[in-house]
This record gives sequence, C-alpha cells and structure tokens, in this order.
Amino acid sequence: MPIDFVIAWVDGTDPAWQAERAAYQKREKHCASSDGMARYRDWELLKFWFRGVEQFAPWVNHIYFVTWGHLPQWLNTDHPKLTVVKHSDYIPAEFLPTFNSNVIELNFHRILGLSEQFVYFNDDMFLLRPVAPEDFFIKGKPKDMLALQPVVANRDDSVMPYIYLNNAMMLAGYFDKRDNMKRQPGAYFHPGYPPLYFLYNLMEMVFPRFTGFYTVHGPSALLKSTYEELWEKEGDYLTEVSRHRFRDKRDVNQYLLREWQKLSGNFVPCNAHSSCRYFNLGENNAELTKTIRGQKSRSVCINDSEKITETETVKKMLAEAFLSILPKPCSFEKS
Repeated sequence: MPIDFVIAWVDGTDPAWQAERAAYQKREKHCASSDGMARYRDWELLKFWFRGVEQFAPWVNHIYFVTWGHLPQWLNTDHPKLTVVKHSDYIPAEFLPTFNSNVIELNFHRILGLSEQFVYFNDDMFLLRPVAPEDFFIKGKPKDMLALQPVVANRDDSVMPYIYLNNAMMLAGYFDKRDNMKRQPGAYFHPGYPPLYFLYNLMEMVFPRFTGFYTVHGPSALLKSTYEELWEKEGDYLTEVSRHRFRDKRDVNQYLLREWQKLSGNFVPCNAHSSCRYFNLGENNAELTKTIRGQKSRSVCINDSEKITETETVKKMLAEAFLSILPKPCSFEKS
C-alpha cells in the first residue's frame, strides 16, 4: 500500500497571518502560555526536510504540505509528488481560521487524496539517514511503542497536562487497562522496548486504571481509518475541540489517535524511542549538532524555546549542521 507524508508548516513572519492571529486573540479567550511565538518561529530549515525526504525516503508516494496559505519562495509547487493543502482545503469552514495545531492535526483524514497509510511530521522533525517503508508500517499496521506513564501535574504548562489527561480519559471510556494488558501482553512487554519503559509498564500492572501514556515525539505513523473511526465515535467532542481557535485545556491531540491504534492492537510493537532523538533548543546545542552531523538517529525533533536570545547564531549553527549532510538542493526546490 502507498505511504504518504504529511507536514504542517506556518510562516510566523507573514504579516497577513500575524494580523489575523492578533485579531482573533483579542476576541477569544485562550491560554497565552501555550501560544508563544516560539510555536510559530521559522528557523529556515524547511528545505532540509525536503532534501532529507528526497535523499532518505525516495519511496514516499506523495507529500501533502499543509499551510495557512503562505509558501516558501523556494518551494517547487509543480513537483509531481507534492500537493499544497491550505487549511481551507480540508478543514470545515466553521472551524476557520484556526491557530490551533490540534485542530489542524485532528482533521487530516479530510485531505483529498490522502492514502490510508501516512506519516505525519511536525515541521521541526527531520530525517537524518535512510528509512524504509517498513520503518513505519508492517503489513498495513503502524509501528509504534505502547508505553504507560502517569500524567504529570506540571504547573509550568497550563495546557498540555490537561490535554494528555483528556486523551487518557477518552481512551479509558473504550478500553479496560487490565483486560487490554491480558489481551495483548506482547504489546506492553515487547523485548525490544527500552528497559525504562518496559519497567514502567511492569510497575503499572499494580494500578487498575490508566494513568497516562508516553508517546514518542517524532514522526507519527497513522491510518486514515483510525481518524474515521474516532470521528464516528467521538464526533461531538472532536467538533467542539475543532472550534478552539487556539490551544485549549479542553483539547485532545493527535497522540490520541496513536494510542487508539495501540490499544486496539492495530500496530506492530517496536522501539520507537530509538528512531527519533528529541532536543530542546538552547544557547548551547552541541549535542544536537553532533547528532545531525553524525546522523546518529533516523530522525531528530528540534523543539523551539522562548529562552533563546541569540537567534541568528543558533539559526546559523543549525543550517551548517544540516548542510554537512544535505548540501545539495533537491527537486522540491526551484532551480
């Protein structure tokens, strides 16, 4: 079966987008702590995402580039493997405009032409070395890791802990923890899992109810049918979430879909933790650049931070690291 890639991108420097966002900020109540400019900052690394896909995943069937409407000037939109998808092309008009990544992600199944199997990338996730279709799907089933981990009462973030709990609450309405562990023990105790998460799952056997889930923050192998099933069962809730123009503590997010696939037994267990290394940007990013230059993982996630002051220095450092492994322009770039 074909495997598509989906990537969502926003140009936080676009004046038209900034004006629209500011206008809706004044009208609607939302949590500003989850909507800082670090969520929208462009590090000018997108071309390395496309170079990485062309070099390391040439087998991809099609790429759907999801955007508010703006485009990088260098992007070759005539590429036969590329479709630009504006929010208005697939998100129902009643939910637009939206500045909530959860809304953008929870409606992907509406993208016209999207294959049943697809991999979703945030725009801060990059391929660093060759990947095969079997790294994401085996016989139509997504590869992933079922790991239990309690939701943490992190008062430094007034939105995400609630979203993780909302995910768990919805899943608990359909799956019984102890029954699920009995039905698919190999999904919880796969020999390839990292010892730490193997131990977490073992300790969680003491508790009869789900306390939360650990999901690797990396490329997500998803099935369009999972979206359709969840929208059929929880359409009212997902509709209400889709009305939140900014991130809201009442949201659920795309991790809900991954956990649904796992608890349904519709996945292949693997050590997903080893396939993507996660970094928070800071002033000193030596380990991150070392990982990129040494191609130490199949993929990397580079999470932005409001604490960075030397923006141009960090931007140059990242670009140089990616240029060391992906120096040549690709066919997704205008000649």
